[in-house]
Amino acid sequence: MKLIKKMIAVLAFVPVFALASEGGYPLDHAENRTTDLAALQNGAKLFVNYCLNCHSASAMRYNRMRDIGLTDDQIKANLLFTGEKVGDLMKNTMAAKDAKAWFGAVPPDLSVIARSKASEAGSGPDWIYTYLRTYYKDDSRPTGWNNLVFPNVGMPHVLWELQGVRSAKFVEEEDPHEHGKTERKFAGFETVTKGKLTEAEYDSEVTDLVAYLQWMGEPAQNNRKRLGVFVLLFLSCLSVLAWRLNASYWKEVK
Repeated sequence: MKLIKKMIAVLAFVPVFALASEGGYPLDHAENRTTDLAALQNGAKLFVNYCLNCHSASAMRYNRMRDIGLTDDQIKANLLFTGEKVGDLMKNTMAAKDAKAWFGAVPPDLSVIARSKASEAGSGPDWIYTYLRTYYKDDSRPTGWNNLVFPNVGMPHVLWELQGVRSAKFVEEEDPHEHGKTERKFAGFETVTKGKLTEAEYDSEVTDLVAYLQWMGEPAQNNRKRLGVFVLLFLSCLSVLAWRLNASYWKEVK
């Protein structure tokens, strides 16, 4: 009996320990623009121009972007630059050995990245949105960049021209859980070089990119949700009819 009580106590604290060990920077909420075709089209442009050079999206074909309002001619003119065909998968040409030598690891495929990053801390889109907005200059890192959401990240800040260059301020504070021990806490950003966009404009661009990554993880999601509404309405009507039919059959039965 004592053993069972101990096991229950341990299991009760597992989620707390897991969350505490994950720690990390709090995630900001990403606005959902997966139904906004203009935002998805802009996100697709950002993805091809800034992400596809190193990452692949091997579960996605270029022609699937017809679903977000692009024609084949628009796809060819704005999203195909190295001889790809509209029906090709979205893959990059970087060799895996080169990627590992430059970044320390092969950049992951981004087909379902918005779904894979979901955790107790927030949704996958929240993670990506916060991640792309918390880069800072760090000369101690091989790439010259670091990140609050993903400390010691191997990926450089590919959107730095849009956001600008920032440094991060940290302060040493006493650890409330352990007397005499201090911990390093983030205290804000400082602008080193301004980017092409204002902070609000950059956040909006990142939101569009996140929306595209979220849509790319399941291109049929909006159709599925619309169909789900009709199915629920149909079942509701069918339930009412079945209820009244049942009452009609049994009204003479005492």
